[in-house]
Formats: sequence, structure tokens, C-alpha cells
Amino acid sequence: MGTASLLAITTSTSQTASAPPAPAGLFQTIGFSDSREAGELHQAYRILATGDHDYKGHRAAAMKQVKAAADLLGLDLRGDDKDKERQVLSDDQLREARGHLVNVLGASEVKDQKKISNHINAAIKQIDVALSIR
Repeated sequence: MGTASLLAITTSTSQTASAPPAPAGLFQTIGFSDSREAGELHQAYRILATGDHDYKGHRAAAMKQVKAAADLLGLDLRGDDKDKERQVLSDDQLREARGHLVNVLGASEVKDQKKISNHINAAIKQIDVALSIR
């Protein structure tokens, strides 16, 4: 299973607009699993996992898409899913999870992670359908 990575400039001094460009060799690979977006992806999955309402399978389908994105990134989403919520709270939790996924989507698009973006888009669509079900 491959893991996605990001490049970041790591320097010990701050650079201004008039400063010369960073010398070659200052780029460092940073794993997506160590990023803020990875935390948001994990949080969205946890929120979806604790939902109590079935939403005609769309909550579970959203979880499947989030897990597929996490698998591509090498993220482990396992944990305790025992804290179930009532439907009104579950709806609020789905909206919160959707917000996290929108943040991850933006980052994955900026970082040109098309496969990740596809799974996150699919998860958001499943959440949208789930929220339309009563």
C-alpha cells in the first residue's frame, strides 16, 4: 500500500520577498499521515462511525469512501465505535463530519491528490443523501 507525501521547504531562517530562492536540497518529504488533514479525515470517520441512524446505508457508504481514501494514504482509522448517538445528534455529527471532509477535499485538490479527492467527494455526496433521509 503506497502512501502519499507532501513537499515542504524547511529552513532555519525566514525568507522575505526580496530574499533569494531557497537552495536546492531544502525540500523534505512529509507524510500525509502526519498532517492536519489526516487528523480531520480520522475525525470525520470517527464521527460517522458513532452515528446511530442508518440513513438507508448512506452513512456506511460515506464511511467506506473515507476508509478508501485513508487506505490510499496509509492511515489507520481503527478505534472504538461503541458510542452511538440519537438521530438528531447523529444528523449534527454528519454535518460536522462533512465539514471535516470539505477541509480535507480542499487540501487534497491543492496537493493534486486526485484519487483521494474522488473518494472524499463520494463520501460528501453520501452524507448529503443521508441527511436528506428521515
